[in-house]
Amino acid sequence: MLVPTIRKLALAAAALALVAGCSGAPASSGSPAPTGGGEAPAGTFDSGNADYDAIINGGSVADAATVDGNEWAKAVKAAGVLKVGGTETSNLFSLLDPTTGLAVGFDAGLSQLLSRYILGDAKTELTQVTVDTREDLLVNNQVDVVFATYSITPKRLERINFAGPYYQSQAAILVKKDNTTINSVADLAGKTVATQASSTGVTVLESEAPEAKILELPDHTQALTAVQQGRADAYVIDQALLLNALVANDDVKIVGEPFGPVDAYGIGVNKEADAKAFIDAWLQTVIDDGTWLELWKATIGAKTGTDVVPTPPAINSAGNA
Repeated sequence: MLVPTIRKLALAAAALALVAGCSGAPASSGSPAPTGGGEAPAGTFDSGNADYDAIINGGSVADAATVDGNEWAKAVKAAGVLKVGGTETSNLFSLLDPTTGLAVGFDAGLSQLLSRYILGDAKTELTQVTVDTREDLLVNNQVDVVFATYSITPKRLERINFAGPYYQSQAAILVKKDNTTINSVADLAGKTVATQASSTGVTVLESEAPEAKILELPDHTQALTAVQQGRADAYVIDQALLLNALVANDDVKIVGEPFGPVDAYGIGVNKEADAKAFIDAWLQTVIDDGTWLELWKATIGAKTGTDVVPTPPAINSAGNA
C-alpha cells in the first residue's frame, strides 16, 4: 500500500518542521496579518467542516501592492472570484458537496487559500475538468488555474505552464480485494490493466509493465468500475488518486510497492500570463507558515487515518522553472 512510501517521507517531514523556515503559527490557529502589515479580514468560507474552514478562513491575505503588482492577480481581484479547473469527485483532493455547492479536499483547499490570498476571502468558481480538457481551458482563459492532481510533464509544458509543484506521488496498483494473483508490478504481465487515457499512467505502464494489456478509460470512476466489474484485472495510476478509491470502496485494495518515476503535481496556468511567479511566491508562504501541513492533515491525513506526513517538493523542482 501507499504507507511505505509515506513512511519513507516521515523523516523529511520532521526536518521540514525544524528547518523549512516556519515563520508563523499554522493557519488553523487564527487569521495572520496580510502581507505587508495590517489585520487580515475575517473569512466567510463555511463548508460545515469546522477544522477545514478554520484553515481556509485563517489563510494569509496579500496587501494591495502585492496584488496590483501582478497583472494576473489584479484581473482575478477585479473579477471577484478565482475560476478554478478541478474535480468534483475526488474524496481526498476535491469533493463537491451538492448541498453547499462547495468543494473540500487538498486541491480544493489550496485553491480556496489562493483565492483568499488575492481577494481577502475564499471565493472560487469550480469547473469540472478531465485529462483531455485541462490545457484547452487554460489556453482559452476559461479558468484562471487548474488544481487537479495535474502532473507536470514536458509535453504539457509546451502549451501551458505550472506553478509549484505542491505535491508528489508515484504509481501504484489497485485490484479487487479478493485478488491474490497480483502483488507487484511484475505480476501485471499479460493482465488487462486500466488507467486514465492521456494520463501518466499510460506511459508508466508502457515503461514499467510493457507486457500488460492497457485499457485506457476516460476517468477515474470508469477505471475503478472496470476493476470492480472484472473487465480489468488492475488499475494503475498515481497512488494519491488510488487512495480515493480506498476511502469510498471496501471491495478493492492497493498492492505492492509504489513504482515508476516520481510524479510532481503542479498548478496549471496560462503560459502567456504572469501567474506563475505570483502563485509560486504564495505557495512558498503557505509551506513556510505551516498552512500546507495543516491542510494535508485535515484532508488526506484525516481521510486515510495516517499521521505520517509527506514533505512538500521544492518549487520549480519538476522542470517547470
